[in-house]
Amino acid sequence: MIFEFDDDQRLWQTTVREAVAKECPPSLVRGIVDEGVDPGPLWAAYTRHGWTELTEPAEAVELAIVLEELGRAVDPTPYLATMTQFVPFFPATVGRGESGTAVFDGVTARRDEGGWLLNGTARHVLDGDRADWFAVVTGEGAFAVPASLATAVGTPVFDPLLHIAEVSFTDVRVTEGDLSAADPGRARHLALTGLALTMVGACQRILDLTLEHARTRQQFGAPIGSFQAVKHKLADMHVAVERARALAYYAALTIAADDPLRGLAASMAKAAAGECQSLVFRHGFQLFGGMGYTWENDLQFALKRAKAGELLLGGAAEHRALIAEEHLCG
Repeated sequence: MIFEFDDDQRLWQTTVREAVAKECPPSLVRGIVDEGVDPGPLWAAYTRHGWTELTEPAEAVELAIVLEELGRAVDPTPYLATMTQFVPFFPATVGRGESGTAVFDGVTARRDEGGWLLNGTARHVLDGDRADWFAVVTGEGAFAVPASLATAVGTPVFDPLLHIAEVSFTDVRVTEGDLSAADPGRARHLALTGLALTMVGACQRILDLTLEHARTRQQFGAPIGSFQAVKHKLADMHVAVERARALAYYAALTIAADDPLRGLAASMAKAAAGECQSLVFRHGFQLFGGMGYTWENDLQFALKRAKAGELLLGGAAEHRALIAEEHLCG
């Protein structure tokens, strides 16, 4: 594996970063929260740019670049859930411009005439209240289910841009034609990697804003960034972000290469991202003097996105335990 971007990937990163800065500026993010601006045109822009066409496992690194940049911008669209949770099961659906997400647990499939009946309730489903399709993972496999056949109730969360829902299925009939041939385990690896990359992007945003604040905030006639204690915290934040980023892209590389270590790499990435957000959240909040949680400060959006990512699909402690179990049993 090559652990540096090649020329095409560097160009892709620059192109995506410039497009995100134009299409999803902080003013739009705040407008969606404060004024209820519709994020639909932004989702359409991603489709127009071709970002929803990154559906092949071999394109995992290119997708990872997009996910990190969108995490940095605190993306308000269903891109993360669609591309990392639904697409691994049903890649052709997003070509129609529709969004999707995955229901990984809580639902069972019972054999019925010519198919199955789905029953159960899943909690904490990312974008469950606005997705067009669900990939419902059961013991029989993953089934494509239109959102109209499920009952979704949005769950209030501290990230005002994140959609989380409780999704219920009552005798929803599915057939053999609705069943995906994809391996749910491999699909979950991409979901974990996608969350890790989103958290890395949000943590980078926190670091960027904190660095800017440290350069401009004056105390005792000097920028606070000139004080050694502040420098140490900023350096720790940088190291944590770089470590989490390296492991997240390593996980993307294992997916692209179909490496047998992809499951372990995904857990490593999610654990490192969780540890990163804990340190970056704490130091960023402190160096802003508590202002980061005021509504007027855009830092709050990145703080909340990073913390929310830690709570989805298992936190750092859970994934460290999985990694330890893998090594002990391997």
